[in-house]
Amino acid sequence: MTSFARKIMLAIAGLASAGALDSAISLEHHFSASRSSYCDLGANFNCDLVNRSTYSTIFGIPVAATGLLGYLALLTLATLYQKKAETPAMLVIASLAGLGFSLYLTYVEAFVLATWCVLCVCSLIVIFAIAMLSSGLLVHNVRQGKSQAIRHFERT
Repeated sequence: MTSFARKIMLAIAGLASAGALDSAISLEHHFSASRSSYCDLGANFNCDLVNRSTYSTIFGIPVAATGLLGYLALLTLATLYQKKAETPAMLVIASLAGLGFSLYLTYVEAFVLATWCVLCVCSLIVIFAIAMLSSGLLVHNVRQGKSQAIRHFERT
């Protein structure tokens, strides 16, 4: 693993940790009976309204719990499995799936609920960054693999 790849994995791990914390806070808000004052910024920004809407669960499972598990999976890949050859591709697939789901939820916030959740927008930014970094890492690894194959071919 190159120094560049290690730095990217570290950045992904840091972002996944931030995403897990964000999702854990959202999950706590989902089950909390009290209102969160820091997230109620007026009529257009209200995490409580979003986190307790009918769109906040899928098959009875809170969306925030899904996010928490997803970020923990990304964190695990970026730390414990970072040296495996297939990890960059797995990171790309997982982060793009998370990004797609987050974009769907952003659509719901914008056009169905007409209310934004600051925590949800932060999660969107985090998963977007992870998707971009993991895509860059995959491209880097493919290029490294091609250059190693070319060097091997030139020696023979």
